[in-house]
Amino acid sequence: MARKEEILVGLDIGTTKIACIIGEVTDEGVDIIGIGSHPSTGLRKGVVINIDATINSIKKAVEEAELMAGCEVNSVFAGIAGGHIKGFNSHGIVAVKEKEVRPSDLARVVDAARAVAIPMDREVIHVVPQDYIIDDQDGIKDPVGMSGVRLEAKVHIVTGSVTSAQNIVKCANACGLDVADIVLEQLASANAVLSEDEKELGVAVVDIGGGTTDIAIFCGGALVHTAVLAVGGNHITNDIAVGLRTPMAEAERIKQRYGCAMTSRVDETETIEVPSVGGRPPRVLSRHILSEIIEPRCEEIFAFVAREIRNSGYEELIASGVVITGGTTILEHMPELAEEVLGLPVRRGLPKGVGGLVDVVRNPKFATGVGLVLYGMRNQDQPFMRRDEERGLDKVMSRMKRWFAEIF
Repeated sequence: MARKEEILVGLDIGTTKIACIIGEVTDEGVDIIGIGSHPSTGLRKGVVINIDATINSIKKAVEEAELMAGCEVNSVFAGIAGGHIKGFNSHGIVAVKEKEVRPSDLARVVDAARAVAIPMDREVIHVVPQDYIIDDQDGIKDPVGMSGVRLEAKVHIVTGSVTSAQNIVKCANACGLDVADIVLEQLASANAVLSEDEKELGVAVVDIGGGTTDIAIFCGGALVHTAVLAVGGNHITNDIAVGLRTPMAEAERIKQRYGCAMTSRVDETETIEVPSVGGRPPRVLSRHILSEIIEPRCEEIFAFVAREIRNSGYEELIASGVVITGGTTILEHMPELAEEVLGLPVRRGLPKGVGGLVDVVRNPKFATGVGLVLYGMRNQDQPFMRRDEERGLDKVMSRMKRWFAEIF
């Protein structure tokens, strides 16, 4: 059995499924040793709307993963999404105390960059450094040890609803789990599916889940833009249920098994059996009809994505194109349709950079879960990447302690 400190757990709390991925830290990186997945009924568009249903789904997913891994889970890195997520870029400047940049200077400049007014009902989820500037010399990724008198930091700040984050923590705590950190889902997915070269050249990762489509844009190796669109795979399922007059559960099964995003690629002679509602006998319909229902909705999703990329101002800078991931992108010919609508090169992103149960997790629907484990491995020693859990007096006291430590 793996020791507790060697275990990292990603908990992807999604609209359609809860996925629990357990990773074991090794000398080479992380090996995936446990996977649990359970349908999610307590969320809508990425936000918890039923505490009890969400707790039940988390318990089932975690138990399944624990059984496979043969260990007990105590702490998790949980994903957060939803229309309440907002991201923006900020800038901070401080004087370098000893004429040489130290880690304490980095913490101070990041604090200066995050000192922006946000409403009381929102909290900072991430402060992601993009690059640093020392005395007008820009493009510095790691300034520690460099000489200078003025240090500037460019950062990307992600904020979210306080109550949405609290509800996720509450659900995890009710299952006996501590939340080590709350992580933006598209940031986690990017960790799992993008290469460093893509981030450097410029790339947009589009995570199409059940209730939301999450977008993250990277340029020069840094996160520069985030957005969440309240549209996803559930809209496609709903269209199928209405169009074919079949129950939602059957519509989801038909979508996963026979769905195709491009009508022109479907053989008109292919047929599928569609269950009816109200005890009526099932019908045999052309698969072409199914594709005609799916394609317009997929086009609409990518049209929203194209508009978001255009509005971000980074459209000309994403030379690597777009990487699509998430459960909905399993549909046949999704990348080809995305290329047509976006006018950019598109590939389907599969989780990579891990060992162990690789064959099982090499699926777009596990990208966020695997990314959460990788995020935990890379960032557990970086305190200023943590979610801002200190409030009021606690924050003031911790800042004073840090000042005294620097002075004396």
